[in-house]
Amino acid sequence: MQKKVLCAGIVVGDFIMKPVSEMPERGKLKLVERTELHIGGCASNTAVVLRKMGIDVALAGKLGQDNLGRFVLQKLQEEGVDISGVKTMPDVNTSGTGVMVHPDGERSFLHSIGTNAFFSAEDIDPDYMKNFDIAHFAGICLIPKLEGKSLARLAEKAKELGLTVCVDTAWDARGRWLKMLEEALPFFDYFLPSIEEARMITGRDSPEDVAGFLLDRGVKNVGLKMGGQGSFVMNRQEKHYFPALKFNVVDTTGCGDGYVAGFIAGLVKGFSFQKCGLLANLTGAKIATAMGTTAGVKSWADLINFGKQHGLEV
Repeated sequence: MQKKVLCAGIVVGDFIMKPVSEMPERGKLKLVERTELHIGGCASNTAVVLRKMGIDVALAGKLGQDNLGRFVLQKLQEEGVDISGVKTMPDVNTSGTGVMVHPDGERSFLHSIGTNAFFSAEDIDPDYMKNFDIAHFAGICLIPKLEGKSLARLAEKAKELGLTVCVDTAWDARGRWLKMLEEALPFFDYFLPSIEEARMITGRDSPEDVAGFLLDRGVKNVGLKMGGQGSFVMNRQEKHYFPALKFNVVDTTGCGDGYVAGFIAGLVKGFSFQKCGLLANLTGAKIATAMGTTAGVKSWADLINFGKQHGLEV
């Protein structure tokens, strides 16, 4: 029987604009070629990409009972994601992000935390978690009620229930970094931040030094998303670099969440640590072939074909 995955964390609506090379002057207007509304947020992005890859996945998070929340909920249902763990709030707006995509595909963000500010460990019942084999906690640093002791208790409970624990972070605009994560690190089976976030957490620079710092504090396996430099995975037994693929980059929004989805899909399929890293690198790259956080991945077969085009056998 295939393993089941629970993605819990931030759920967002993304309003994406491309290309944006500079902001308009105060009170002025600039034209862009495209504007699109998409599902966003680390937990929901990863869940959608996993589902496209044929993985049995559920989402836990919070949405507002507003137009943006209704849009996100409808799109999740259309993608086939189990939304039994998604709760709605009547008086708080759904979290939203304005994504400004630069001409080279890099992005800048304006973000409102919205309902994600009210998501906490108490929203994930232990009896509900028992239904899953892998728990992925996503968007840590943008969930004020899920950090420090709260995050540690939730991750520890997931471990007690026999789940594999995966964790991904977002940029910490409050600058707390290691302080909000340190107690929970020993319960992370797989920690998959970006290299920029990991450097802020650890105070280290090179991928190996960053990973070593995290392993010394109890993390079992580390995967680092490094954008144009590819990615890197390391544990106590092995380490592997994966170079960035060469292709026409459309939009890098969601590549990190795609990377995580690829890694988790590898775990579900029983792949080796190295092969999980390879699949993660490939999936993250595939996201960048289309606008939005999930549209680049169409199916498992499409992803595998993309890998073959780049000389990669998964």
